[in-house]
Amino acid sequence: MPKIEVNEDSLYKYIGKKITGDEFIKLLSVAKAEFDGQEGDILKIELNDTNRPDLWSAPGLGRQLRQYLGGERKEYPFFSMNGNVKESGSRIIEVDPALKDIRPYVTGFAVKGKSIDEALLKDIIQTQEKICWNYGQKRRSIAMGIYRSDLFTYPVKYFAANPDKEAFVPLGLDKKLTLREVIKQHQKGQEFGAIIAGFDKYPYLVDSQGKALSLPPVTNSNDIGAVVVGDKELFVEMTGTDIYSLLLATSIVACDLYDAGYEVFPVKTVYPYDTPLGREITAPFYFQQPVKADITFVNKWLGESFTVEEAANYARKMGCRVEVNGENIVLNPAEYRNDFLHSVDIIEDIMIGKGLTTFEPVMTDDFTMGRLTDATIFGRKIKNIMVGLGFQEMIYNYLGSAKDFIEKMNINGSHVIKIANPMSENFEYLRPSIIPSLLNSESVSGNAVYPHKIFETGKVAVKDPKENYGTITINSLGFLSADKDAGFNLVSSQLSAIMFYISVDYTLEEAEDGRFIKGRCAQIISNGKIIGIMGEINPQVLENWGISVPCAACEINLDLLL
Repeated sequence: MPKIEVNEDSLYKYIGKKITGDEFIKLLSVAKAEFDGQEGDILKIELNDTNRPDLWSAPGLGRQLRQYLGGERKEYPFFSMNGNVKESGSRIIEVDPALKDIRPYVTGFAVKGKSIDEALLKDIIQTQEKICWNYGQKRRSIAMGIYRSDLFTYPVKYFAANPDKEAFVPLGLDKKLTLREVIKQHQKGQEFGAIIAGFDKYPYLVDSQGKALSLPPVTNSNDIGAVVVGDKELFVEMTGTDIYSLLLATSIVACDLYDAGYEVFPVKTVYPYDTPLGREITAPFYFQQPVKADITFVNKWLGESFTVEEAANYARKMGCRVEVNGENIVLNPAEYRNDFLHSVDIIEDIMIGKGLTTFEPVMTDDFTMGRLTDATIFGRKIKNIMVGLGFQEMIYNYLGSAKDFIEKMNINGSHVIKIANPMSENFEYLRPSIIPSLLNSESVSGNAVYPHKIFETGKVAVKDPKENYGTITINSLGFLSADKDAGFNLVSSQLSAIMFYISVDYTLEEAEDGRFIKGRCAQIISNGKIIGIMGEINPQVLENWGISVPCAACEINLDLLL
């Protein structure tokens, strides 16, 4: 969970009054936060909700606490939306068509106002780090850059650059490096360069005269990108792979700076290819959709008897615009929030707005004894076997993108389950296989000593018309070996060892699967049923993932084995 450090006086300014001691600690529960100590004038706070990145800063946390205490809800007049696009003037970002399959999206905005003091600069940098690391998947899906507006001219050009020809002075250094040298030699390049290292060209930001702004998602330039105390005019940009996550992060930072007293100016991005929101997007952009909850549904889940107006007032304390329509509460998410996927999310805001300690506890009248299921016991046995064979256990998300689960895997995806209301494109599908997750790990492990042997026992889900709901969830084992000699014989011997230790007879039958090399792929048969598949990973799939060594993988349906 993210931890933030905020200046005490700054936070009290955003709240609107000074709150200390037990009262402050109790109030933090509104933001699902805990007080983690104080050093001088710095408050240490731990946030326990990864769905609210707007709270990971002094302005954001202060905003939420102020609104809960009855303070004003600010309006943000600089937001564009469908049918009402704000004027951006010459503030334009032009996108290169070649970036569509590299790092396709970029947003930005400009600010102007008072001289930045040390406390605010530290908070901006902290917000940048927390959003990009936690919400932005360690800069993979969101990376943020902050620049001195008075040192460059629009339009900003975002293009796919030759990494051996383009060069600039990266942040913290005093000499020019090519983009490839930045990845190899700069500290941030060594940390984040793997995100783009597998591409022939790298994303690059320059101004209208060719002056470098940054190599996203790695590092800024040492002049335009070196913001210091005293600066009054800034340009903030974000690049990434999911337009909605990117726009939300942009909105959060814009609202923070507006609350800090700065004027915010929109910036238009012009794309040469289609995006979910069109070819021209002026940010900050409001894209959220209203969510509705029936008061009967609310009262059922909270065990209360609120009137619809009472419930709406509690929800308003959490900062969103809330209207009453008959017996329905209609909530329009705040510009800096996108965590409402269902009416139960409104209920959560109502519950917090009323006060978590105000609900009377009710003891359960039904007691049961827990025990491990047979599937869990069997899964633990499999894990012990895999570790004994020299494999390292991995744990992955069950949600992912079409790019990872379908496109990169060289399959048609007709059996893959798509979520109807995903939070972002990065979490739009349920994984149909563990193998994409293993390949994702291998794609960022090129600097580790070979051979690589990794596995996971976890759940996968696929469409199945024979099931009542049309889908089936399967307990599965997936394992992968990466090495110069990793091939069919290696994975076959590993499978043989596993089956020996669990005393299962099996046979292999040649199979065709786009993920594997033709002629080096086999179905695993046991008791007349297909229980898995194994083989050498198709070179095209390896190329899609940016993997440069041979890989062999296997996946087994543990439910059928059990």
